[in-house]
Amino acid sequence: HIVYEDFVWIDRFTFRNLEIFAPLVQEGTSLLQVTDRCCSPMGSRLLREWIAMPLKDISAIARRQDVAESLHDNPDILNCVRAAIADVGDIERMISKAAAGRISPREVLALCNGLRRISEVSRLTAGLEKVAALSSGMDGCASLCELIEKTITPQAAVQLGKGEVIAAGVDDELDNYRNTLANSKEILLNIQQTERERTGISSLKIGYNNVFGYYLEVRNTHADKVPEDWIRKQTLVNAERYITPQLKEYEQTIMGAEEHILAIESRIYADLVAQIQQNVAAIQRDSRLVAQLDCLAGFAFQALEHNYCRPVVDNSLVIDIKAGRHPVIETMMEPGSEYVANDLYMSNDDRQIIILTGPNMSGKSALLRQTALIVLMAQIGSYVPAASARIGFVDKLFTRVGASDNISRGESTFMVEMSETATILNNLSQRSLVLLDEIGRGTSTYDGMSIAWAIVTYLHEFPGAPKTLFATHYHELNDIEDICDRVHNFHIATREAAGQVIFLRKLTPGGVASSFGIHVARLAGVPAKVVAAAEKKLRTLESEDKARPHGSSAVVLEEPAAAAPVQLSLYQLDDPLLAEIRDILEKIDINSLSPLEAFDTIRAIKNKLNGNK
Repeated sequence: HIVYEDFVWIDRFTFRNLEIFAPLVQEGTSLLQVTDRCCSPMGSRLLREWIAMPLKDISAIARRQDVAESLHDNPDILNCVRAAIADVGDIERMISKAAAGRISPREVLALCNGLRRISEVSRLTAGLEKVAALSSGMDGCASLCELIEKTITPQAAVQLGKGEVIAAGVDDELDNYRNTLANSKEILLNIQQTERERTGISSLKIGYNNVFGYYLEVRNTHADKVPEDWIRKQTLVNAERYITPQLKEYEQTIMGAEEHILAIESRIYADLVAQIQQNVAAIQRDSRLVAQLDCLAGFAFQALEHNYCRPVVDNSLVIDIKAGRHPVIETMMEPGSEYVANDLYMSNDDRQIIILTGPNMSGKSALLRQTALIVLMAQIGSYVPAASARIGFVDKLFTRVGASDNISRGESTFMVEMSETATILNNLSQRSLVLLDEIGRGTSTYDGMSIAWAIVTYLHEFPGAPKTLFATHYHELNDIEDICDRVHNFHIATREAAGQVIFLRKLTPGGVASSFGIHVARLAGVPAKVVAAAEKKLRTLESEDKARPHGSSAVVLEEPAAAAPVQLSLYQLDDPLLAEIRDILEKIDINSLSPLEAFDTIRAIKNKLNGNK
């Protein structure tokens, strides 16, 4: 019975944004793809369930970790257990078919083999106390396996009536009928030889069809030799077909044997399936335990393969990750490349909100995602990609990253962004972990900046102070650190050398005001002429910005309500020439303007712009 309050609350936006079950792009990789090291279909299905519903119960998390740790510390046993589980097969699906009476003979044999391997798994793990606490509950159904092995022939047909299914020695009557069929070919050859000798028809042969069964075929050249007691059944172009009382009698014997064999095999097989159905509960329990052990063995295997650590999950309100890495990105890196690990410390009491600034492509989004994925992995009982980790368990996980629209529902990019943000703000709790990336980018600069500012201050004042990572290009938000005591500025470090930007991908205290967007445009292959024009315009804007009274900041926001509802303009309208042109346009009565007057007005404005007064 599932009680949803026992699991972490994760909305659909978070599942999508973190690429937990499916990547956002076709060539991407999901968390499930990376973490699924299970050896059986049952384990893979259970792992998906665990990832969808991380635990909040610390003791339950610890029990999973204990099993994974025991296997992690005994790699030889781990490898043997994984090999045995790989041979178990999908007994969960097989037993569901058996319960419905639709299991095939070969599936019965596969079920038996799987149960035998379960017994082996139990034996392999008997010496590991923590693992044995799980595997000792496996039944293996030894008596049922013995019955299956005794009843079903190892080379059983795909289904009843398509070949032998029941083993020899199970039923004497069945064996007798099989002997009859086995000797039928020899008996038919004897009848054929006897009739050839009796009639002198050397080309005589026995055949069979579905219309009138077995027959004797005689070519027309020997028609005068046919005995009077033969009964003609069919005339062909060059031959005649006959039957005899002896042949019909033997035909009935053969056909009767086939019917009896099918009836006897069906009865014995139905009895066997009934016996399997009596063990459904035990086998289902075994399949669930095997799936759990498969998942935990996968955690141990992955930890050994990628140098993961066992996290401490406790009741604190702290997240302290040392040398954390992104579990997906690091597996996709080219050979020889090394993922730059980062430390992260957050606490509801002092470092509640981290405002993360830094250039495009520096790794801000990766840091947000890796934090969420490490927390999620810790709360399903897995090892995590870090040198060490202490996770005060979270009860809700929220992310708002990236930009997308929903045209089919009439929702713009910004509307989708605000809908996801609203879901987060309306469902907060003290133990929530909130990850926000580029909030406000879908609207005008001042609008977006004001919304971002208001969200940060709202989260700071929210009861319980939920932990929040807020990545942004609005470097003006760094000023919030001076106003809110639990807000701290960090940035992803970069270095400029010879006109190039080097991304160090290291989390560093303090905010920055540069995004290096033009550098990213150059890396992306934007034409050099466009990049040069952008750099020239940037220098102009920066020089104008420095001339403003407030120094380097274009806007100063002291609190959410103080944001002025001003839209940035493409033109500086305090320029006298532009003001004069504006006055000319305002005086024009469009409704009474003739085409010639319109041309004259445009020519006059153009002359002013060219300096021809």
